[in-house]
Amino acid sequence: MDPNLEIFLLCVMLGSVVGVLAGLLGIGGGLLIVPALVFLLHFFLQIDIEIGMPIAIATSLSTVIMTGLSSARSHYKLGNLDKRIVTYCGLGIAVGATLGAQFASFISGVLLQRIFAVLVILIALQMVFFSRKASKNKVGNLGLSGIGASTGFISALMGIGGGALLVPALVWFQVNIRKAIGCAAFSSIIIAVFGTLNFVITGWNNPNLPEWSFGYVYLPATFGIILTSVLTAPIGAKLGQKLDTAKLRKVFAAFLVLVSIRMIIGIE
Repeated sequence: MDPNLEIFLLCVMLGSVVGVLAGLLGIGGGLLIVPALVFLLHFFLQIDIEIGMPIAIATSLSTVIMTGLSSARSHYKLGNLDKRIVTYCGLGIAVGATLGAQFASFISGVLLQRIFAVLVILIALQMVFFSRKASKNKVGNLGLSGIGASTGFISALMGIGGGALLVPALVWFQVNIRKAIGCAAFSSIIIAVFGTLNFVITGWNNPNLPEWSFGYVYLPATFGIILTSVLTAPIGAKLGQKLDTAKLRKVFAAFLVLVSIRMIIGIE
């Protein structure tokens, strides 16, 4: 069987898992997609980490566009989008995501792998210990742009939608949790669009990319993941109403730490 087709079929399965976890735990799929794609690209196409990491991150970001649109549409109907937050955060995110994608495209793949793994560990710890406390201060427009720029940079560097970073930051500055989640859903679209576009540009003339690549975006994986993740996310959301998601988040956080340690050690 064509290895590109094998990766596509496995990504269809991966997308179903990512969708359930996103709906169940409210986490971005990139935390799981990136390490999985690095492995699949290495195993089936013998792509080393230098090319595999930017491909995995760019491809993960490309899948966020569709999931972000679906989520943001739902939050818009619920009235969870704050125009001021979305506008000023969005401006910062556009700049940050552009810089993050450019930075990720030009640094060593090994260094990018290590950065990703360390940041995932930090996010996993935040998932376990973050208690959604708020400070005594509200954030101004400049502060929102700064938060957006930081979130955009790190998210584009990791291939994630940014909710795990943006929601805690907004809640800290006394933004209602529902509005914080809604604005993070909308912001993920901006991260994904600007991040993906820059990865496409920086990888456009790279001769070492596999067949069916669009810049650094590997299309078989993108379509495979999107195909099922948009269908299984509602299933995860329904399960979340019945299961103890707090305990599940801790288990998943522990899993992310193990995966990150493996990435730090190396895939070879």
